[in-house]
Amino acid sequence: MWGCRGLSCAARVLLGVPRAAGSWSSRSRPLQPGLRTVNVIFRNLDTSAECSLSYKELKGLLKSQTTLIDVREKWEIGQFGKIPGSINIPLGEVVEALQMNPKDFKEQYNQDMPAKSDHLVFSCMAGVRSKKALDIAMSLGFSRVQHYAGGLEEWAKYEPPERKQ
Repeated sequence: MWGCRGLSCAARVLLGVPRAAGSWSSRSRPLQPGLRTVNVIFRNLDTSAECSLSYKELKGLLKSQTTLIDVREKWEIGQFGKIPGSINIPLGEVVEALQMNPKDFKEQYNQDMPAKSDHLVFSCMAGVRSKKALDIAMSLGFSRVQHYAGGLEEWAKYEPPERKQ
């Protein structure tokens, strides 16, 4: 089913795609210098249940080769802390970051660029932004993506967040 639901609306907002009367088109968005064009048809992806993780599931995955990406803003990480082992890529940077060349990604985020087949888990404060990031990653061809729906709010109920010293 096509339409302006789920990822479509989130992607339109994130990428600045205006909505025409009753529909939208990637052609109606002017290209911005320096940004790569994402030639993806955004669909209403059903990513609710099978892609959401509980605290216990996330805790188990963190022992394996999983990349945990916290999509909150930098000031939120400073103020509230983060899940240990996560890297911070704010939601507004996810599209560009997941398309960077590996050298630039390593310089910017101090971690190897994830491959499209790597297991990615997105987190945020309460699961809303991480779901949007999951949809974006799926639209860019990442096949093993999930999100921690409880976010840092739930994590903090079980164990303290990591804080910068």
